Amino acid sequence: MTYPEPWGAAAAYPPERYAAAEPATAATLRRADAPADLDTLGGFAHYLATGASTDGRYGLYRWDMGPQPGGPAPHFHRTMSEAFFVLSGTVRLHDGRGWTDAGPGDFCFVPEGSVHAFRNESGEAASMLILFAPGAPREAYFEGLVAMFTSGREVSQEEYVAFCARHDNHFV
Repeated sequence: MTYPEPWGAAAAYPPERYAAAEPATAATLRRADAPADLDTLGGFAHYLATGASTDGRYGLYRWDMGPQPGGPAPHFHRTMSEAFFVLSGTVRLHDGRGWTDAGPGDFCFVPEGSVHAFRNESGEAASMLILFAPGAPREAYFEGLVAMFTSGREVSQEEYVAFCARHDNHFV
């Protein structure tokens, strides 16, 4: 195995995005005990960093799932990659080939166009981080799903598919 020169040579970095002479003080902190941003009807979503708050760089969400089974069916995205990092419990992840159980510390990266899904079927609570890059407005998708399923009215398959397509969710 070869390594870069000890004190200088490095892989190429992206172009600079900050050009001011002085450093900024723009960091944000979200405490672990901050209330959830969305009741998902089976758990809670925490909007740690939205696409809007990161200038479109990424979106990061903590997804806390209750013990009841739930999660999306296999699907793919055309505009963004997605990644999962399991914090606690057991989450079933679909990698396009099949389902596998993932536990704390397990990570799954899903490039654009790749089939994936997640479910909690363990009967116990589970939690994971979900990362989207670039940062799309996923909050509208999450909140729209909750509103759709709590509206009390029948939602047609065509309406559901159109909603999902507007939010770059393509089910297989």
